[in-house]
Amino acid sequence: MLAALFLGAGLSFAIAPNEAHAEFRVCNTTQNLVGVAIGYRSKDGWVSEGWWQIPASGCATLIEGQLQSRYYYLYAEDAARGGRWAGNVNMCVAENEFKITGVQDCFARGFQQFGFKEYDTGRQGSWMVQLTDMPAPQESQN
Repeated sequence: MLAALFLGAGLSFAIAPNEAHAEFRVCNTTQNLVGVAIGYRSKDGWVSEGWWQIPASGCATLIEGQLQSRYYYLYAEDAARGGRWAGNVNMCVAENEFKITGVQDCFARGFQQFGFKEYDTGRQGSWMVQLTDMPAPQESQN
């Protein structure tokens, strides 16, 4: 599932606060299985954990209950096409299910390092991210 190439040009995140139930939820509106990892700051420091496997048109709750942090970080990868939803905040990940404390020295500790996208929840108690397909931007010709 973890492809070496970055192919995120045709993929996008859509975000929306969710007041109905306190949680951090991710919905996959694509037609492919998506693997998702989340990062956040806890009392013990930075934590990254994954992988949630979210089927096409499915949702998963990554954090249950009232959100404790303002900022959360997300990385997702399309299992079929290899496209990624990523950002520029580096965190540690592992091939299989993981919960890793700390974001330093990922490689030295036997992990990989991926760029996660930051979400500012504004300290809301609940948040939802929708993973969507998006057409690649048209290239302009000069």
